[in-house]
Amino acid sequence: MVNMVHLPLILLQIVSVIQLASATSYCTLKRPESSSNSVTGSDGVPRDGGALRPNEVLATAWYPGWLGDRFPVANLPWSKYSALTYAFGVTTPDVNVISLEESNESLLPQFVAMAHENNVMAFLSIGGWSGSIYFSTAVATPENRTAFVQTILGLVSKYDLDGIDFDWEYPNRQGLECNTISPADSANFLLFLQELRFTTQGTNLFFTAAAGIAPFMGPDGAPMADVSEFAKVLNWVAIMAYDIHGSWSPSAGPNAPLNDTCAPSPQGSAISAVLAWTAAGFPSSQLLLGVAAYGHSFHVDPTALSDALGATGGGEWSHPPFDKSRQPLGDSLDSTSTVGSADQCGVPGTGLPSGVWNFRGLVEKGYLDADGEPRGDAGIRYMWDECSQTPFIYDEITKAVISYDDARSFAAKGNFIKDEGIRGFAMWHAVGDYEDMLVDSIIEAMDVCVEETYNDDDEY
Repeated sequence: MVNMVHLPLILLQIVSVIQLASATSYCTLKRPESSSNSVTGSDGVPRDGGALRPNEVLATAWYPGWLGDRFPVANLPWSKYSALTYAFGVTTPDVNVISLEESNESLLPQFVAMAHENNVMAFLSIGGWSGSIYFSTAVATPENRTAFVQTILGLVSKYDLDGIDFDWEYPNRQGLECNTISPADSANFLLFLQELRFTTQGTNLFFTAAAGIAPFMGPDGAPMADVSEFAKVLNWVAIMAYDIHGSWSPSAGPNAPLNDTCAPSPQGSAISAVLAWTAAGFPSSQLLLGVAAYGHSFHVDPTALSDALGATGGGEWSHPPFDKSRQPLGDSLDSTSTVGSADQCGVPGTGLPSGVWNFRGLVEKGYLDADGEPRGDAGIRYMWDECSQTPFIYDEITKAVISYDDARSFAAKGNFIKDEGIRGFAMWHAVGDYEDMLVDSIIEAMDVCVEETYNDDDEY
């Protein structure tokens, strides 16, 4: 077989086999292209922006800048992605300032340079769970919106970014306790995005949003029935179809369920989220499915677990109660909060860990083997929930149930993306994967691969 050269993975295309007279093209991984817009970076290299062609799909992930010392950008599997997003810039009381102080600001130029060297789009995400405190005030008035537009465009120019991801958690819905919110948040957000999009610089850039499983909230506090105007100014929305269950929940359950229609108490899922957004007028071709390279843990009594499994015959589980006061420690990136220490809102810490396990951490701990499969050790039970299409681990010693995603559940989500015509996926986060097992699985399920051509008389 001839030696194939793998092109840089900028924008993925769905597999197609086209018979030509002298060559055959199997499938392509292309950079985003626009018929009318083009932006040139400070390095003089043109980079298309502003639009995607119908057959282009996206493979993206967020990169947590605060973990840069432990997981260098040079070690990222750049060839797997169309775009990578640096997290986070956070809002501040000054609409003219976005802070990168907690996210290793000095690393961002290296991140962008490496992305462009690999023909990958480089975005900066603004907000996040703890960085959305002042979003509402930043877009509340015409004067603030105009100033915020200039702040965003200044970041793009300073760091040579291809676009900005707005991770406002959440418009007119309380996220962190001290977030400012207003009934006019979603309307003001749209006005801001329209102003940003139609600047001379903005027409050539990518603007995206990370959003919850329900559409943006209207002034009445209910999801908006029509978000179609947002589709005119955002290139895509990544639905964060994870954190459905966690330490805050009334019962243990799947972190990132594909489906919840069969759950004992549906809380949301990828399927229901896509239905909600498309029903509100947002095209599926502009949606990315947010997928999780991590999971949550719960302290569950063995009897409660047995009851939960017995209620469904074992193929699914009825979400069991758990002891919040005995929250298990997560992987090596987790830590206990200091009792009395305050968060960004001044709320004292509980002294309990988050209980988060990255997929990488499950392998490093030995719950999973080097192939990402259950080791089968004594005292460790592995379960697959048919309803959510996600796995669980139960450690009989620590009494910890860990809900997570593996290659099998990522493949199920990849098939869903393909079948529903969704634009692609966005993974939180890029360093949570192990040996690219998750990203490889979802890409393969989506039927995406590199363009390879050969002459008909080549041996293969």
